[in-house]
Amino acid sequence: EVQLVESGGGSVQTGDSLRLSCIISGITFDNYAWGWFRQAPGKEREFVAAISWTGNARDYADSVKDRFEISRDNTKSTLNLQMNNLQPEVTAVYHCAKQKYRYIGGLANFDFWGQGTQVFASA
Repeated sequence: EVQLVESGGGSVQTGDSLRLSCIISGITFDNYAWGWFRQAPGKEREFVAAISWTGNARDYADSVKDRFEISRDNTKSTLNLQMNNLQPEVTAVYHCAKQKYRYIGGLANFDFWGQGTQVFASA
């Protein structure tokens, strides 16, 4: 059974940093690209970042470029998201997600999501 378990969420203040992690089990982690999504209250789920199977290619939403960094540790089957200079608009549930392939593809290529971890940023 494939399991994606996110952690690291919490309440932060504007300007703080936070590091989210996602531990993956039940699947060969390093065979796939992975990503992060978020869903704010009353809004659609949106793409945040993605990383290829080797970690050499990364992609970010324009709203988080230069502030967020996605990384992976293939030895620990773990996906990370370092979030810096947090602003109130980052308040959302953050989900890690699996791509169907090794390389970063379109949003339709994400086929499995974790339950998410809540991030709340106040001014």
